[in-house]
Parts: sequence; structure tokens; C-alpha cells
Amino acid sequence: MGESKLQKLVIVGGGTAGWIAAAAFARLLGRTIEIELVESDAIGTVGVGEATIPQIIRLNGILGLDEYDFLKHTHGTFKLGIEFVDWGRIGSSYLHTFGDAGLNLAGVPFHQYWKRASATGHTKDLWHYSLHRLAADQAKFGKLDRVGSTAMTGLAYAYHFDAGLYAKYLRAFAEQLGVTRTEGIVTSVTRDPESGDIDSITLEGEREVAGDFFIDCTGFRALLLGEELGVGYRDWSKWLPCNSAQAVPSERLDTLVPYTRATAKPSGWQWRIPLQHRTGNGHVYCSGFISDEEAGQTLLAGLDTKPLTDPRPIRFTTGRRERFWSHNCVAIGLSSGFLEPLESTSIHLIQSHVSRLIQLFPRGGGGSAERDEYNRRCAQEFEQIRDFLILHYKQTERDDSEFWNYCSHMDVPDSVSHKQELFASSGRVGRDADDLFREASWVQVMLGQGLTPASHDPMADSMSDAQLDEFLGNVRTVIEKAVHPLPSHEQFLAQHCQSV
Repeated sequence: MGESKLQKLVIVGGGTAGWIAAAAFARLLGRTIEIELVESDAIGTVGVGEATIPQIIRLNGILGLDEYDFLKHTHGTFKLGIEFVDWGRIGSSYLHTFGDAGLNLAGVPFHQYWKRASATGHTKDLWHYSLHRLAADQAKFGKLDRVGSTAMTGLAYAYHFDAGLYAKYLRAFAEQLGVTRTEGIVTSVTRDPESGDIDSITLEGEREVAGDFFIDCTGFRALLLGEELGVGYRDWSKWLPCNSAQAVPSERLDTLVPYTRATAKPSGWQWRIPLQHRTGNGHVYCSGFISDEEAGQTLLAGLDTKPLTDPRPIRFTTGRRERFWSHNCVAIGLSSGFLEPLESTSIHLIQSHVSRLIQLFPRGGGGSAERDEYNRRCAQEFEQIRDFLILHYKQTERDDSEFWNYCSHMDVPDSVSHKQELFASSGRVGRDADDLFREASWVQVMLGQGLTPASHDPMADSMSDAQLDEFLGNVRTVIEKAVHPLPSHEQFLAQHCQSV
């Protein structure tokens, strides 16, 4: 590949990753570059990721997608957070919401005021002051940017949807913008003998597809970046030991709640994702502690509605590629790495990497500085998300199984243990400035799983006890008034985005 302008982008593999990449590049760079996506209907996709985080709203906004139309065509619902059941200990539960609990005051996080009050006999938990928790408990949803005339932000949300239908929706969108789809299975890869760059791929039937730049969306196989270019894989199984999953759809929930549920099991955890037409379920587990047969039985026993098919097994190794961009090829999606779906980050990583690649996309050949920056930022993002996931397993009081004993006693990266120690001391969060997860997220997981600070920030002592009681009472009153007029989640869906 010479120094001339890049003229053709080839995306190998479809699914959510491939079609997000195709749609975004077509929307933002489609006038300057030809885009061809190669996929085969004969090759299945993992396709279990149906829950997202709020960053997807930005992606859909950049693409110009109509929110309600997209939800109609993907049987989508709204999501206010993830309910974690039995994680800190059996019988416990908390909601990791997309919003802040209460209201920060004078630059001091609300949980510091709450901690001060709880130390003197206040019995309400932090979520008593959460707008999202109250709406979730009442299965309500609505568009609420701000709570009344206060400085309190409204309902932050994401989506649940059928990932396969989302890929089809994006395919139609991308093809309207000029993306060419080619059906075929890759049989070989041709590389430039001097630079090592990929020149072309050959499909069954000897059809050649040439390009200047390639995006590998071939899933766990990583056909281009892993197999052809030989980029290694960094295994994080010692910290995130789950290596298997079984997924099964079941009938629709009677009440469409606006949140995902993650229930801890003896050797892993089970997800429940409510869609308009069915419920997504899965059991993520470590095969070293439970057999596949028993894992499947655990999954089926934990369903809230009747299964629609038999469980489908998936194998994975948690970790990431040593590099995400090598030569003229970038891996996006499962080919770049895998972080289990505990915090619904899979689709976010796709959109984040696509956005980053567009920002750093080289005009011509070379691009070594852009490649180095892309690899640095992607590695950092993977590791920050990894740490947040590790916290869920490490911060537990459970000792009822070998799996949880392993998790609670495992050595973790210093970046995780430091955050635990700092929070345990004073309720402060040692969060990196560009961390995907906000301070409120770290606070909710640590508190929710039993890590109680020994003290609070002295800045929370600025008001009297009477003023503090009044402040907490006012916060609760305000959120009750905000939630009361909201329609049910079901009503909102029926009014705006009923499935088609």
C-alpha cells in the first residue's frame, strides 16, 4: 500500500460489529471512500448481546437514526440500569443505575452526605434517593431531562433490543448510503511481500476482493488480525474466570421492567433482558467449577418464563488482542477481545472503537502515529472496563461455593485494590478521568456489594444535622413527585415504539 489516498475500505464479517462499522463509515466518510462488507449467511454470529449503556444514544444520533423507529424494528425496550441479585451476599440486591443518587451539593458527592447521616442512625439506603431506582421499582419510564426546577438530572437510559435485528436495521441503513455487501466465505488472504499489508482476500469461487484498509469483524476467530497477521491475545482469565455461556430466549415477561437483571449463581451469573416480544436469558459460568449439563439446568431453572428453544452454548476467553491495529487492519468487536456482558459493554466497545478509528483514520498509507495512538487508547479502555468487572467478583462476602471462594481471594490488579482501599477509607473514588464508568457507578457497585466506608469526606460536615435531615427529605420528596406522573414502561412503548 503506497502513500496515495485510501480509496477502498473492506469490512470482513457482518453482525453487529460489521454493520455498525459500515454504517458509521458510510455516514461520516462515505463521500471519500468506497466501502464493501463481506459476510456469509452460512456463518452464524454470537448475537446474545441485547443490553446497552447510554453511549449508544450518541451513536444513533451521529448516524441520524430515529429512536422510536429503531426500537420498533428491533423489539426494543428502555433500560435504566442493571439489578444485581445475590452478588455481595445471598439475599442482597442493588441497582447499578445510569444516574446519580440524590443531588451533589457544593462540589461534594451526595453519597458522602448519605454516609454522614447513616453513621448517626439514618436507616435508608442510598437507593432510597435514586430517581432511577424508584422508576424501576414501579416499572415506569418517560423522557425526563431534569427533575423539576432543581439541578438534579433526569432519567439517563439505554436500550434492550434484538441484536440480530439491530444488525439488519443497520445493514439496510448502510446499503442506502452506498455500502456494497458481498456474500462469501474467505478462503485466503494476500499480503504485500514488502510491507506485510493486506492487499486482498479471496472468497470461495476464487472471487478476489481488494482493498486499501481492512476491518476484521470475524468474531472470536479474528481471521485477519489474529490468524493472518499473528497478533497475540492477552488472557485475563485469572481475574475474570468465566469462560462459557449458554443462552436461551423465553416468553415475554408479564411486566416489562426497564432494567436488566444479573443474578449471581454458584459458578457464575444469569442474565435476564426484557424485550417486547420475548425475554433474553443466559448463564455465564466457569467450566472449571460446573459441568455444561449442570450449567444448562441452572439456566432453565432460573427462568421467569417458558423457554422458546434449547440453550445455545458459547465458549470464550476473557481478554484482548495485544494490538488492535496492525499494518492496514483493525479488529473490531469480538475479534479485538472479549469482556463478558456483565455491564453491557460489548456493543459500546464496538461503537467506541469505530468512532476512534474514524477520528484517527489515515488519509493515505503509513499512519504509524495514528496506529500507535489508537492501540494505546483502546488498550486503556479495555483495561478500565476490565477493572470494573473484576470489582463485581472480588468485592463479595459469598463463601458458599468454590467459585466464589476463588473470586473473593484472588489477587487483583493494583488499579482495583487501590480503588477498594480508598473507598473503604473515606468513600472517595480513585477514578481515571476518561474512565467509561462514572464515579456514581463505582459507588453503587462498592456499596451494593458490601464495601462500607469507614468515614466520610469532611466537606460533608458543612451543614447542621437538622439541615442534613431536611436536605435528604427534600431529595426524596422531589424524586417521588418526578416519578409519580410518569407512564408505565409498557404504556410508553405502546404509545411511541410498539414492535412491528
